[in-house]
Amino acid sequence: MKKVGDKLIPKTEDEFDAEDIKKVENYAKAINMLYCAVNPDDYRKISCYSTAKETWDKLEVTYEGTDQVREAKIDFLTQEYEMFRMKEHEKIDDMFDRFSKIVNDLHALKKTYTDRDLVRKILWSLTSEWRSKADAIYESIGTSNVTIDGLRGNLKTYESTILNPSLNDQRKGITLKAVKESTMDDSSDDDEVKLVMKKFCKLLRKKEKVEDGPVCYGCGEAGHIKNKCPKSGRNARHFK
Repeated sequence: MKKVGDKLIPKTEDEFDAEDIKKVENYAKAINMLYCAVNPDDYRKISCYSTAKETWDKLEVTYEGTDQVREAKIDFLTQEYEMFRMKEHEKIDDMFDRFSKIVNDLHALKKTYTDRDLVRKILWSLTSEWRSKADAIYESIGTSNVTIDGLRGNLKTYESTILNPSLNDQRKGITLKAVKESTMDDSSDDDEVKLVMKKFCKLLRKKEKVEDGPVCYGCGEAGHIKNKCPKSGRNARHFK
């Protein structure tokens, strides 16, 4: 821009000095970066704007909404933050992932919390099994002398060295009980199989006797009776 009388009018390209050329290059780089960062649908929304400022303002409204929409989002996320609690038997990493998402979403909307606020919130959100650890942190180092990342590392160490071993012992007891019950069930199943097989073999032998016919009480062979035994006349010595 150049001043002509009391008015500012755009310079022509022939009037650009080194500083003007540098500004134009920076504007072009900024717009190009914005174009590369958005998806095709959003590109169509911003391609009509000629300056980086107009392009940025359009994207800001697209992603964050108007001031009214932004305030509604902040209110909703703030309520989520205040109501945040650790779930029963939840891992520290899983809890911090949920918590970080809320905090990061609020930060994107320009609502931030200090490390002290975040540390206090986490400590008050822990379940009863963590209460002794939370009290120890309050008494030993306080909430002003620890960062949120430091607190995460502290709690993870406690989880892996103190809390989890005792929980693992309980789980091992439950597993051992289940194995014993399974073994007893298997033994009971084996006994039932043996009983069924015994009855089946007995039935099979009985069936074979029926299929072979009557047994001769003279020679002891099956298939005929004593009165009709073919051996009764030929070999009387062996005939009873």
